[in-house]
Amino acid sequence: MVEIPDWFGSEERGITLVRVFEAERARVWSEWTEPERFADWYGGTASEVPASSVSMDVSPGGEWRATMFAGPERREIGWEGDYVEVHDPSLLVLTVTDTPGGEQRDLLTVVLTELGGGRTEMLFRQRGWMTAEQYGAAGQGWGTFFDRMAERLG
Repeated sequence: MVEIPDWFGSEERGITLVRVFEAERARVWSEWTEPERFADWYGGTASEVPASSVSMDVSPGGEWRATMFAGPERREIGWEGDYVEVHDPSLLVLTVTDTPGGEQRDLLTVVLTELGGGRTEMLFRQRGWMTAEQYGAAGQGWGTFFDRMAERLG
C-alpha cells in the first residue's frame, strides 16, 4: 500500500476522485507519464492538446508543460507544473497551474493500485488555493478527462 501524501491537510478545499480502469497499472501509469498518451486524454473530448506541446521530465524536481485548446472557441491554456514525488508505477505527486510562471499552484496526487484481473484503481486528489465553486467545476472537468482515459484503455 502506498502512503498518500497529505500536503495541504484534510481541511483544505479540493477534489478527490476514484476511478477503476480495465487496464494493468503500467498502462495507466503510461497515460500519465508519456507525452503522446497524455495529450490524447488531457482535456477530454472537448479540447485538444497537441502532442508536440507536451513536455515531461517525470522525475522529482522535473517539469511538465502542455498547451490546451479548449472548447469550440479553442481558448488557449498553458499548463505547467513540477513533479514532487515519482514512484513508478504507483504514485505521482505533481503541481499544476494554468498561469505559467504564476506562484499559485495546486498539488495533484495520483495513486495507482492493482486490483487484479487486469484492473487498476486510480485515486486522484487535487488540493490548493481555488474556491469550492472552482473545485466543483474542476472536478467535472477531470471526470471528462478520465472518461477519455477509460476509452483509451478500453
